[in-house]
Amino acid sequence: MPRVVAAVVVFVVFALWRAAAAQKLNSAADLAGLYSLRASLGLRARDWPRRADPCTSWAGVACSASGRVVRLDLSGLRRTRLGRLSPRFAVDGLRNLTRLVSFNATGFALPGPVPDWFGRELAPTFAVLILRDASVVGSIPNSLSGAAGLAVLNLAGNAITDNIPPTLGQLSNLTLLDLSRNALSGPIPASLAALASLFYLDLSSNSLSGSLPLALATLRALKTLILANNSLTGSVPAQLGDLSSLTTLDLSFNSLAGSLPDDLGNLRSLQHLILANNSLSGILTTGLLAGLPRLQSIKLSRNNFSGTLPDSLWSLLELRLVDVSYNNFTGVLPDLVPAIVEGNVSGALFDLSSNLYYGIISSSFEIIFAKFATVNISENYFKGRLPLDNASSNASFGLNCFENTANQRSPDDCLQFYLARGLPYDGDDTPGTAPPSGTSKEGHRNLKYILIGAFGGALVLVILIVLLVCCFKRSGGRKAELHENGGGADPSGSGTQAPGVYVNLSNVGEAFSYDRLFRATLDFSDANLIKKGHSGDIYRGTLDTGIPMVVKRMDVRKVRKDAHAAELDLFSKGLHERLVPFMGHCLENENEKFLVYKYVPNGDLYTVLQTKSEPEEGLQSLDWIKRLKIATGIAQALWPPATCAYDVYCFGKVLLELITGKFNISGSNDVDATNEWLDHTLPHINMYEKEAVTKIVDPFLMVDEDHLEEVWAIAIVAKSCLNPKPNKRPQARHILTALENPLKVVRQDTTTGSTATLRTTTSSRGSWNLAFMGSWRRSSSETICVAPGQAREDQAVKWSGTTRSQGSGGGEQSFSRKRLSKEIFPEPSSVRDLDD
Repeated sequence: MPRVVAAVVVFVVFALWRAAAAQKLNSAADLAGLYSLRASLGLRARDWPRRADPCTSWAGVACSASGRVVRLDLSGLRRTRLGRLSPRFAVDGLRNLTRLVSFNATGFALPGPVPDWFGRELAPTFAVLILRDASVVGSIPNSLSGAAGLAVLNLAGNAITDNIPPTLGQLSNLTLLDLSRNALSGPIPASLAALASLFYLDLSSNSLSGSLPLALATLRALKTLILANNSLTGSVPAQLGDLSSLTTLDLSFNSLAGSLPDDLGNLRSLQHLILANNSLSGILTTGLLAGLPRLQSIKLSRNNFSGTLPDSLWSLLELRLVDVSYNNFTGVLPDLVPAIVEGNVSGALFDLSSNLYYGIISSSFEIIFAKFATVNISENYFKGRLPLDNASSNASFGLNCFENTANQRSPDDCLQFYLARGLPYDGDDTPGTAPPSGTSKEGHRNLKYILIGAFGGALVLVILIVLLVCCFKRSGGRKAELHENGGGADPSGSGTQAPGVYVNLSNVGEAFSYDRLFRATLDFSDANLIKKGHSGDIYRGTLDTGIPMVVKRMDVRKVRKDAHAAELDLFSKGLHERLVPFMGHCLENENEKFLVYKYVPNGDLYTVLQTKSEPEEGLQSLDWIKRLKIATGIAQALWPPATCAYDVYCFGKVLLELITGKFNISGSNDVDATNEWLDHTLPHINMYEKEAVTKIVDPFLMVDEDHLEEVWAIAIVAKSCLNPKPNKRPQARHILTALENPLKVVRQDTTTGSTATLRTTTSSRGSWNLAFMGSWRRSSSETICVAPGQAREDQAVKWSGTTRSQGSGGGEQSFSRKRLSKEIFPEPSSVRDLDD
């Protein structure tokens, strides 16, 4: 939301709040409506206490001076335990609030479609509707156009589908329209041009298609136009130059083609021009950029622009970000004009990489390295000697033709480039000096001898490195074998653990550079943010090769320092078909680590569980058979290799998600709410009463008697995975056996061969675990995982096991000594901050 909108909303809310500071509710209809909302939304009594006056004591409720409700803000409120079991878009109580002006449910889950009556029956005074990140599904109802006084409509970050209804153009008072981050499709309706008061329009991150409507150019009040991350085609209309008030134009990540019209130079208020990742071509004229004196950022990367960057670019006094990478710009960089050299310019990014620039960098250009936080001129054809004091950590110079810098193009590649343009190149140019005299043949002959010697020495060095690696692997293999066989213990019996297995993290996947990930994720922009997790933030992006991927960004100052090492160690043991494909890592930054995975576009379990079918069907799209297959697939991914008790604990929460339909138990940041929910749910799971589990089963999940018995069995498995004592949790391979044969869990004790049902067991809690697990406990190797924070701080991670001894019966392995306290995996309450 732009600052102007935020200021207006804050001012209105503050005025309403002051007017209501000492005013009590003075409407029986409003009170009935609020109580209806309190019940249908399942709000906590501490937020909306029944015996207190709503105007003075209910969180998020504001009243007018006459004692009528004018504002409802549900953002930040929490539901009761029962309310969280089956949240719904149930807000019928709003009909009673006939003086309501604003309704804000940002971040408050309202699963379901926007009610059809919203436009027809909302108060005539209603002006602000914000349902941002509220789990809304379905389509935008045409009836919403009946809210004639609506000024702010924000439905961003939901799962809304279908087309944008043309009837939204009837909301003549609308000033802000944000439908970003949904699943809308079809064209942008030309009827939006009727919104004469609109100054903020964001339709980004949808699946919109077609060309840009020319009629949008009539929105003269428009300040922000964001249409990024869609499938728009055609060219950039010249008519957009008529939007004289525009400050932000973002058309990135579409399929736009053609050249940029000079008419865009009329946007004298423009501050941000973002056209990256399209198929635009042509040259940038001097007039286009000269007409944008307030420009602060320009992103033209991954297009097909050619020619030279106009000199007017270097005269923009407020320029903070320049990204023209992956184009066909060419030429020699000019001596920078005094404006950018002497001006007070400080920027985040200057990226000219992957173009066709050449020649010697002038001395005035050196100021760029000091002015911008990140400078990238790699993958061009610059030549000469680069001053060493410029080779700082914030700059990238690779794959050029510099003489005194590593990772450059081959001399033949550079020579061919310069010869094709009729330019001199002899590999020995330095700034401010003329090319050396002498014949070209002699220079090439000397160069050939130098190259032969260099490559010969490099070959010898490679052979030595290979031999060292082979010796290292052979030594590491012996250590691993000893570790797996329980060897390596101190002969004296002192209990010293066996040496651990070291995994060289540099050999796990591809080593990505930070700059490459920076570009792929659009500077780790919020538009590319998928999720904020416990162990790191997840971003989607596209590599320069066109491959979609996902990056986990881990701040080691906020999570355990070696949390990334645990994941790298897992993938070093070989990929499983059930795991998301691992692509590589970036470990070059001290405070941030990055893990790269292949992008899987089919959503996650949370998205599937929250997507309900039509009410009359009474079914959820994810039936029990599919849920059981999902659980089995996850268990297959957990074993092999053997996993630790913490993985099993997390898997138990996933099983409960599948059974109850509860959203995001395993990934919730609200530890207190999760604990509260578990305390309510787990008592309904026991070995003796099947019907008790029906109280927690997802109400959208229809199961017959046989399937209910399977649900009961899986619930028992889930509860065993959540045992507070890690050494009492089952191993992944036993969980997999139970998921593949769930009825055996409740119909017979398969571990002893007895046909007696477990329901007849009358043992205590301790013997109940024995009855349920049977030989699971006796055969357990009790794999103990080192917490991520205990891993080595270098490029390897060490996993320690426990010393085993052979039991006396049946060849089963057991522990003959009491485990040390440091070998016990932490209790769930102390490790939930690692849960992701």
